[in-house]
Amino acid sequence: MHVGILTAPFGKDDLKTVVKFASEAGFASLELACRPGCAHLDVNDYDAAKVTGMVSEAGLEISSLACYVDITHADPQERQANRDALKLALEACAAMEVDTLCCIAGLPPDGKSREEVIQEDASPFFNELCRDAAGHGINVAMENWFATNIQHLGHWDLIFETCPAQNFGLNYDPSHLVWMGIDYLYAVEKFADRIFHTHAKDAEIREHVLRYRGNQDHEHWRYVIPGYGVIDWGEYAARLRDNGYDGVLSIEHEDRAFGREEGFIKGLRYLQQFC
Repeated sequence: MHVGILTAPFGKDDLKTVVKFASEAGFASLELACRPGCAHLDVNDYDAAKVTGMVSEAGLEISSLACYVDITHADPQERQANRDALKLALEACAAMEVDTLCCIAGLPPDGKSREEVIQEDASPFFNELCRDAAGHGINVAMENWFATNIQHLGHWDLIFETCPAQNFGLNYDPSHLVWMGIDYLYAVEKFADRIFHTHAKDAEIREHVLRYRGNQDHEHWRYVIPGYGVIDWGEYAARLRDNGYDGVLSIEHEDRAFGREEGFIKGLRYLQQFC
C-alpha cells in the first residue's frame, strides 16, 4: 500500500508544478484530475507520452485518472457533455496505460429518487462504459460521495445489481460513510471485490453539535486530513489488506484548517506508518 494525492487542489497550477511538489514531498502516485480544459490533463488536448514521461521521471506513477462529472445531470445537453468527457477520459486511460478511471455515479435530479436514477439513467450508461473499459483492462471506480446516487450501501447493492460488470466498482472513501453513521469497516468487507482505488480523507465529528442539532443539517461534521478525525486508519488499512486491497491511499485534501501543501504533507507523514 502507498500514499498518493488527488491533484484537484492544484487546479490553477500546471502539471509540472504538481509533479514537482508530489515528488519532493515523498508521495508515490497521482490521482490525476482530468476533464475538458483541465490544467493537469485536458482530455481534448494532451500528449500521452509527455505526461507519462514527466510523471515517471519524477519517480511517481499515475494511480488513476479522475473525471468527476455528473453523468445524470438534469439538463440533457450538460448530461451528454459530461458523458462524452468521461468517455474521453477512458480513452486517455487507454492511451496512457492507466488501469483505473475514477468518476462519480451522478447526482439525483429533482423529481427522481436515487433508486430511479440508478436504474433508469446511471446503470445503462455504466454498462456501456464498462464494456468499453474492459476491452482495455481498465476498472471504472465511483467515489461514494454522499451527495451522489450511491449515498448508502443499499444504493451500492442496487447499482452493482443493475450494472454487474466485474470492472465496475469503487473509489472507496470512508469519510462519506462515517459521519452518516455507516460502518466503514463492514463496507470494506462487503464490497471488497469492488474496491479498485481509495480516497484518504477523514471526518471530524462535533459531538456537542450533533447532540444539540441532530444530524440533518450537516453542521456536526467536517472533512479533515487523515489522523485528525474519527477514522482508525491502522484498523482501516489492515481491513483493506485483509480483504485483498494493496493499492493507493489517495489523499483528498478538503481540510480548511491546513494550507494546501501543509495538509498533504501532514497526511502523508501520518499514513506512511501504515504503508
